[in-house]
Amino acid sequence: MVKICLDAGHGGKDAGATGNGLLEKNLTLDIVTRIANKLKNDYVDVETLLTRNTDVFVGLSERAGIANRAKADIFVSVHINSAEDPNAKGFESHMYNGTSDPKTVAFQNVMHESIFNAIKSAGIEDRGKKKSNFAVVRETNMVALLTENEFISSPSDASKLSKPDFLDIVAQGHVDGLEKFLGLKKSKQPPRTTPSKLYKVQVGAFADPDNAERLYKELLSKGYSAVIVEE
Repeated sequence: MVKICLDAGHGGKDAGATGNGLLEKNLTLDIVTRIANKLKNDYVDVETLLTRNTDVFVGLSERAGIANRAKADIFVSVHINSAEDPNAKGFESHMYNGTSDPKTVAFQNVMHESIFNAIKSAGIEDRGKKKSNFAVVRETNMVALLTENEFISSPSDASKLSKPDFLDIVAQGHVDGLEKFLGLKKSKQPPRTTPSKLYKVQVGAFADPDNAERLYKELLSKGYSAVIVEE
């Protein structure tokens, strides 16, 4: 069993970066929730831990503390970038600049490549792999990475970030990297089958709506699917 701590940047009174009608705290929670759901639904032997799953404020040291107390194996903090220059755009990743741990370096390499490969078809620029002194990657005891997923201050990036489909691609890029780095195994799910034909049965038709409502409730009480259609 591998334990992954996912950190949605900012929250509550801390909106994070803002721009083009978007709030960083909302975007990061959306992406992290998608990552967690994909890991839960598609993989086995994976436990996910979120530093926040609602719009609440959590301090930086407490975020690291949550991961440390849970003895997580991996920590990923998701953020959206911002700059005064509206032309600044693209994706970048950050590991702690005070470590030369080869496992952390390898994790950044794998995650950065996987995320960028997922989003590059949308015209996203690669700003490169960076080393920084961010508290959440400095104070965590495990392999840790912070991702900056496009610029909320860039009209072109913000336009993409406003679309749920793009946020899902960003989340999938994170999942792809985690799968590759950790060797996660996908769960075996039975293929979905759709019947070629559906046969509907009409029970009755009534001029009095009370009679229709009475039969409707009776069918529901017996476990049948029912609906009232007014013609």
